[in-house]
Amino acid sequence: MRLLVLGGTEFVGRAVVEDALGRGWDTTVFHRGTRPAPEGATVLHGDRLAEGGLAELGTGEWDAVVDTWSAAPSAVAAAANLLADRAGHYAYVSSRSVYTYPSPAGSDEDWPVVEGAPDAGATDYANDKRGGELAAERAFGDRALSVRAGLVLGPHENVGRLPWWLNRVARGGPVLAPGPRDLPLQYVDARDLAAWTLDAAEKGLGGPYNLVSPPGHTTMEGLLTACAAATGSDAEFRWTDPDVVAEAGIRPWTDLPVWLPPGEMHEALHGAGVARAVAAGLRCRPVAETVTDTWEWLLSVGGEAPQRTDRPSPGLDPEVEARVLAAG
Repeated sequence: MRLLVLGGTEFVGRAVVEDALGRGWDTTVFHRGTRPAPEGATVLHGDRLAEGGLAELGTGEWDAVVDTWSAAPSAVAAAANLLADRAGHYAYVSSRSVYTYPSPAGSDEDWPVVEGAPDAGATDYANDKRGGELAAERAFGDRALSVRAGLVLGPHENVGRLPWWLNRVARGGPVLAPGPRDLPLQYVDARDLAAWTLDAAEKGLGGPYNLVSPPGHTTMEGLLTACAAATGSDAEFRWTDPDVVAEAGIRPWTDLPVWLPPGEMHEALHGAGVARAVAAGLRCRPVAETVTDTWEWLLSVGGEAPQRTDRPSPGLDPEVEARVLAAG
């Protein structure tokens, strides 16, 4: 397979490139050149938002394209239109954020989506991702695949959710653990997302797929226990009722990454129907493997994960945590 990855130097894109190289695929990476591409890939440089920025994609043919863009849909439209006659398949890594909120537990790819626009500039994340899907579909038709990823974790994470938990648990001592402890979680390891996407591209799959583990792949306790095991920590988890967390002004998802209290938002973000992706071959590795590998990678980069500039750094203020724990 001849593969072109638009991006390919960070997190999901990097996982796609590394998986493709591991398969022996002829892999080309197109990016701005601000970070090194995985060794073994052919590198093309260009800025998708600059005038003439796609010049190096003016020639060449590929069996498949994977695009991880998450800003202005017009950039997806420009690339997809340019490549439509020279690439066999276009996989756009989208997001479950394209669904109208709230989506109930078990909702699948038929749930209504936000409007989006294929030629729009950057607006908000949900509409940008939906616009990217529409741009790919307009250029490639049924050769376009929309990979609607849920929460993505794993090595090279540049949002900081799992790295924050790992570093917090590694420090040990009493840890505010948001309950209930058996709260089901749903996420996908970036490497499992990459493997499924490349398999789907090779098969020529089109249309939307929710790409995240089955609900309850692990629990909040399972995730934190894996963090303690991976780091060798003596952390003492103080399981705290969601009402106590809320009364303290602690924000779910941002102050306490990954976690959402039971209710509407939890159902929307941790309860997606994924039967279609599972039937098409999705396999998700155990939480212990994702957590351990992420910790090993984190240690290899000095303990601090790179942070995307368009996302706030997650994590709970130590003073707030200490105050809540003392009150309990």
